[in-house]
Amino acid sequence: MAAEFSRPGSLYGAVDLGARKQALDAQARREAAGPSGAASSAAVIEVTSATFNADVVERSLSVPVIVEATMARAEQVQQFSGVMDKLAAEAAGAWLLARVDVEAEPQLAQALRMRAVPTVYLAFQGQLMPLFEGPLPEAQLRQALSQVFEQLGVEAGAPADADAADEPPVDPELLAAEQAVEKGDLDAAAAAYQRLLARSPSDEGAKIGLAGVGLLRRTQDLDEADVLRRAADASDDIDLQLQAADLEMVSGRVDEAYDRLIGLVRRTRGGDRDRVRVHLLGLFDALPGDDPSVVRSRRALANALF
Repeated sequence: MAAEFSRPGSLYGAVDLGARKQALDAQARREAAGPSGAASSAAVIEVTSATFNADVVERSLSVPVIVEATMARAEQVQQFSGVMDKLAAEAAGAWLLARVDVEAEPQLAQALRMRAVPTVYLAFQGQLMPLFEGPLPEAQLRQALSQVFEQLGVEAGAPADADAADEPPVDPELLAAEQAVEKGDLDAAAAAYQRLLARSPSDEGAKIGLAGVGLLRRTQDLDEADVLRRAADASDDIDLQLQAADLEMVSGRVDEAYDRLIGLVRRTRGGDRDRVRVHLLGLFDALPGDDPSVVRSRRALANALF
């Protein structure tokens, strides 16, 4: 059966929490370069580690991208790949298919945290999420993709801008926040997320968005290599350790970031410990509450505190 899909507001990057910022920067460069910098409109893209950000993350800012992580020589998935090609052609540009040969790209397979061949992901607005594992029959595959595109407000068999009037309404504050992020105005994005949370305190998408904006604010002027090098030599320097954890989160090394701060909680007392604990709780907010890394690390934090 197809997995249950999250609403777009709760999508998060499984590969790189900073991918949205990188993609927005690249998109701005392409727009400044004019039509010659436009991406190809091909419905099926062969992706490598070197092209993943450009061909998947950046493209997903303007059109949904379905990522098929597979093994080209495996006979049992060739029929599935053929059906994926067929559906991508039928979509007529409403979404694109990006295919990764994980045998040729083992590092990318590891970054995607895949456990089965094929594994299918959705990239949308610069963020990536897993959809399902294993080769589905065509009928189930159509149903699964229809479900996710319905939630995104996209007609799977028509261009993405068709029937726009039928798309579900988007919360104005969420739209304002996303537009502000796209413009690089992090203050405006934070203010919009805060207004949404003031009206709907339990809105997980707004919490994730606000935490993500905070991460981008805190790390945008940091030199990652320098901070991580100095943090390795100063394990009890709280400022450095917090910065290092933020940079690990932004680069997608979630477990490393959480473990770093849980270790610091164990080594500190009083106000210092509370400062680290509060910062870690803020990093938990950058992912959905049921994310396995968050669940595991909340337990580890409780053990470290008590």
